Amino acid sequence: MRSFEIILAFALLVAPLAVCAAADGEDNNAYVLNPEAREELIAFVNEARDFVLEEGHDKALEVFNDPEGEFVRGELYIVAYDFNGTSLAHPYDPEMIGKNVLNVTDSNGVALKRNMREVARRGGGFTYYIWPNPAHSNAEELKLTYVLKVDEGLWLGAGVYLPGQVPIFSKEAREDLVAFVERARDFALNNTKDAALKAFNDRDGEFVSGNRYLYADDFEGNTLVLPYQPELIGTNRFELQDPNGAYLVREFLDAAGIGGGFVYYIYPDPAENMTTKIKLSYVTKVDDEWVLGSGIYWPPA
Repeated sequence: MRSFEIILAFALLVAPLAVCAAADGEDNNAYVLNPEAREELIAFVNEARDFVLEEGHDKALEVFNDPEGEFVRGELYIVAYDFNGTSLAHPYDPEMIGKNVLNVTDSNGVALKRNMREVARRGGGFTYYIWPNPAHSNAEELKLTYVLKVDEGLWLGAGVYLPGQVPIFSKEAREDLVAFVERARDFALNNTKDAALKAFNDRDGEFVSGNRYLYADDFEGNTLVLPYQPELIGTNRFELQDPNGAYLVREFLDAAGIGGGFVYYIYPDPAENMTTKIKLSYVTKVDDEWVLGSGIYWPPA
């Protein structure tokens, strides 16, 4: 019930904002997959999981690797990996098979395979990354992928490309984002936790500037820092999902838990009247109690 309430609350938050975006001529809704397509994607991956359980790993991987096989349907196709990060199936990239791909990053430095694996470890869910689209001459596009754990040795994924403008940030913007978060982390480590939280939540302080701000959560998903939504501080948002069903806070905790990294999600931009936009965030672990992050929006304000 709590999960439903959190999802509903976020839906109520973004619904009027989507109207504002449309009125302003924004194409942000292009990043939101319609419910029917999302359910079709989930069903496709579930079908592939069932096929593995019925036919076994070897037979299933043979089928998944066949670009003319039954699990290549239009833009939908299955990829498969073990939990060490070895690629086991990809019908359009056979040279990848047998290689460890955990350190593969997209154009924004997102460790997409590592992020996908962490989602699979939780059982399954949605995540984003930028990847060449074989249907569009391998042009890079933002992709929403659903991943699913099959067993202790295998997980699967499939995704759809989103038609919105590809959110590719400059190297300088990404490096500046990382530096901002690391500076905040150093501040937290050199002050008391209470002092750091107070500074990070101060909208007139040095850690808030336009839509550049910090957020923080403990490892239980409780909100510690959110300067533009102070009413949410102290609430648990572990089950919070963005409009595509991606679990925001869970991905924050996953990224921080493996040494820090980038994640994408959709979230309101305070610099544009809280219009929902694609956001690239960098998250890191402060200590064993909490994590800290910040992000940059697309398109930039």
